[in-house]
Amino acid sequence: MLELFSLKGKNAIVIGGAGGIGQAIAQGLAAAGATVGIASRSVESLQRAVQEIKEACQLDVRYYTVDAANEESIAALVKASVLDMGKVDILVNAQGFNKKFNAEEFPADVFRQMFDVNVTGVMLCCKHFGKHMIKNGYGKIVNVSSVRGRIATRHPGNAGYCGTKGALDMITRQLASEFGKYNVTVNAIGPTVTETPMMTEILNSRGPDARKEMAEQLPMKRMALPSDCVGPAVFLCSDASGFVTGNIIYPDGGLTAIG
Repeated sequence: MLELFSLKGKNAIVIGGAGGIGQAIAQGLAAAGATVGIASRSVESLQRAVQEIKEACQLDVRYYTVDAANEESIAALVKASVLDMGKVDILVNAQGFNKKFNAEEFPADVFRQMFDVNVTGVMLCCKHFGKHMIKNGYGKIVNVSSVRGRIATRHPGNAGYCGTKGALDMITRQLASEFGKYNVTVNAIGPTVTETPMMTEILNSRGPDARKEMAEQLPMKRMALPSDCVGPAVFLCSDASGFVTGNIIYPDGGLTAIG
């Protein structure tokens, strides 16, 4: 039974793997047996992530630089990783960013930038890696979305983020429809607010009760951690999910059940 979840012999690229949820997923895929490469824009961040993963689980991952909003850079990443690994079986898109402005004041250029990175960039990564997977007759694509692709938030400032994640969810479903006949599955993970290093700084700035107040909004009454996304990712990247495609798994502590 455990062999269903093994990733031995599989090669994985995690874009946005130099921190937060992406780094946790990269470490989890490596622990499940995959050969893993992480990709991001910053060499310094990549080297730090490689070292942290090594210290955490005594496993090596390789790294590549990429501008995930630039199609030429994405194509170069495919070429470099295939040359290095021989083939890529798994793609995790964990890149993206969030800027908050009230809807009536949202700058058009920031709105477009968010869609360029969170939507267009992910689509282009799926396009180029998907082409490689289609040629091989096998592939697993996992996009990191959010509960905000499904439910809105009461707090202002999230029109851009919610919009990009809603679009990403539909792209995930459509690509699943188009790639399924080639034995390439496309799914997504939709976490709630997760205590990444960046979020830790934000929570600390909000005072000692910030975590408790946020946790109280969830049925499970605790904050989400990056590690909460690892199990769903390993499942979606393994043979255990061989007939699962076009789906979104929500490691959200029950938020979408009541949201």
